[in-house]
Amino acid sequence: MAEGGENVSVRPHFVIATALLLLGGLAACGDDAAQPAPSPSAAPPPAVDDNARNDLVARAALAQDKSYAALYSLDDGTGTPRDVVATIAADGTWRVDVAKGAFGGTTDESIVSTPAGVYQCTVATAANPITPACVRVANPGKPVPAKYDPSVERLFQPALNVFTDRQAAIAVTEVAPLAGVKGDCYSIDSISAALDAPVDVGIYCYAADGVLTGVRVGFGVLKLVNQVAGPKTVGLPGQVVDEAPMETASPEPPSAPTGAGSGAPSPA
Repeated sequence: MAEGGENVSVRPHFVIATALLLLGGLAACGDDAAQPAPSPSAAPPPAVDDNARNDLVARAALAQDKSYAALYSLDDGTGTPRDVVATIAADGTWRVDVAKGAFGGTTDESIVSTPAGVYQCTVATAANPITPACVRVANPGKPVPAKYDPSVERLFQPALNVFTDRQAAIAVTEVAPLAGVKGDCYSIDSISAALDAPVDVGIYCYAADGVLTGVRVGFGVLKLVNQVAGPKTVGLPGQVVDEAPMETASPEPPSAPTGAGSGAPSPA
């Protein structure tokens, strides 16, 4: 692993079936050439704004080739906004540092994607000058398992992979920019009720050069604060260790030893 990566954080089935039977009976009484009503499975998908979809594909393709490092503010509605630092390298590697992203919002963490896999790393700060360490949590290009996932990293390169896929089950509409956010904004929704959405639904905004400038999704609002040019590559900030990854939920408190606190003296 490379060291020294930059630190910059129900359908009503009964009603449908009854309606189809009635339509069949009317057709039998009328002209033999009458066509049967289409089945619900043949119903057309929701209308899609093709122009907006094409614009998003083009913007996302541009973003995939954009290298930058940027500071963002994440307001998740729990109090003071948190810092998020995204470093997108020219070679496709990336890193997203999330303040208070692990252990119930008590520990900073970093998600790093390299050709060897996706890693979760501890982050050294002035207030917490630890030696960073990394744990592999997913294969290359695969999502972070839910219990270790701070979610924010999905808004960057993983989302672009969906936006550039014309087969992805999403509906795209161009919308007005989010308050305090520059660039062009697109509302993203899922068009398949039977499947999990391939990306966090919400509003995504991009500058003309492909930099992500703002996002509003279920877990919060992300806004760009400032940016600089990105590096050629991103490496792991610490050594890879064979330990359990940090979970997003708060850790369970240690259980008290059996018999502790009884006040009775132990036998001689």
